[in-house]
Amino acid sequence: MVAEDASRASHASGGRPDTAMSDRMHVLLIEDDDGDALIVEELLLDAGAPFNMRRARSLAEARPQLGNVSCVLLDLELPDSRGLTGVRMLQDAMPELAVVVLTGISDEHLGEEAVGAGAQDYLVKGQVDGFLLQRVVRYAVERSRAEETQRQLAQARLLAAENSRLERGLLPSPLLADPRLTVAARYRPGGGQMLLGGDFYDLVQAADGWVHVMIGDVCGRGPDEAALGVCLRVAWRTLVLAGRPVQEVLSGVQQVLEHERQNERLFATLCMLSIAPDRAEGRLHLAGHPPPILLTSDSMRELAAPVSLPPGIGPGSEWPGSTVRLGDSWSLLLYTDGLIEGRVGPGPERLGSDGLMKMIEKARVQAPAAAVPDRPENERLIDSIIDQARELNGEDLDDDLAMLLIGYHGPAGGAGP
Repeated sequence: MVAEDASRASHASGGRPDTAMSDRMHVLLIEDDDGDALIVEELLLDAGAPFNMRRARSLAEARPQLGNVSCVLLDLELPDSRGLTGVRMLQDAMPELAVVVLTGISDEHLGEEAVGAGAQDYLVKGQVDGFLLQRVVRYAVERSRAEETQRQLAQARLLAAENSRLERGLLPSPLLADPRLTVAARYRPGGGQMLLGGDFYDLVQAADGWVHVMIGDVCGRGPDEAALGVCLRVAWRTLVLAGRPVQEVLSGVQQVLEHERQNERLFATLCMLSIAPDRAEGRLHLAGHPPPILLTSDSMRELAAPVSLPPGIGPGSEWPGSTVRLGDSWSLLLYTDGLIEGRVGPGPERLGSDGLMKMIEKARVQAPAAAVPDRPENERLIDSIIDQARELNGEDLDDDLAMLLIGYHGPAGGAGP
């Protein structure tokens, strides 16, 4: 009784062979009365409606088919549904689905309520011909698509606003007064997505001239991890500005993580470097995080320090550090592991820290020659590193990455990179 028969399908397309079945609109009629179903089918066939029609006798029978239809013609009196219950159930199951009520109940107020419940239109059996029915179905589908587009746009705006708030929390402006120091920072969500993850960083110059820089990474990706990253960064900055010792700062970050995390398996890696007022040396602490890379005019090396457990794993009562020599003029690259976990070609090989340093060496040669003379050299360098990593990976990096490149121009005026 439904237009799945080959001869009727040919008639529905005006007798022409159906050369674009995939482009035809798929309509599901939910109607338990065989006679009414036959009338609807004949109306659409006589109007030459290019629809692929299917029929279900109840909502339960219709549910498995909803994902493959553009529009539902719904009777309000079904074996498992009465009144507007069917409209609401379809809306709950697939809000983006176009629903047209086709019923024998002629009630203006019920029609208004049906549209208010989510139906695109309300038609009464016996008061509609095939051409009107065809037009109503087409308009219903277009309106439903337009409404779904608006919903997606609204969700995108909300997501953008949420990301903006989280970004301000995760990636703040450095508190820096020393004109000899420059900072270039970048953040890239993993997998080409727009969602922020749990990577975070901060840089603060204290009243005594020490500059404290930190970069961290909450395991996992998503709004919960990002919110936790914001909490950790704010706690770190607050304790640093309060002039607390490094051990107390890192212990405070650990306490915040333990109280704010959504589950007990969440942890965060952390790298903290305190740069002395003379800028020639610093104090480095690593809590499960990749070490920074020191760049001078003629060398490049990873800074070494004892590695402690990340906050969130173990008690973390001790956070050993080491004094590191920086030199007269230098640049420091701090990064999260999303950078070095990028693939190198189609195989399983990952970039790693050795591959990163080779890539930096190449970038240091290319960055000064970049045709962007109005951008600082450190920014050209950091962008070149990201571009190379994405190229080697073959696409956007799988994990989020955050990078800080700090440059110091010493008394002699030399530049680190």
